[in-house]
Amino acid sequence: MAQAISVRLDDEALRALSELEATGMSRSEAIRAALVTAASRLRDKRALAAEVAALEADEDDRTEMLAVAEIMEDLRASG
Repeated sequence: MAQAISVRLDDEALRALSELEATGMSRSEAIRAALVTAASRLRDKRALAAEVAALEADEDDRTEMLAVAEIMEDLRASG
């Protein structure tokens, strides 16, 4: 179900909207696409942060990461 809303755009948002409209999108299409894209990026950032937190909490992974870093440092020093 479509729902109409009203927003006030600042200069930066108006410029961004103009860029999207220049691709051939209508104003409504551009705003909908921007909202969906912004929400998707936010979800992606949250998922990435959760993955990083899980890796940081994994002691086996941390031990392996330190071992690999030590090997890489040894290779760099001998090269």
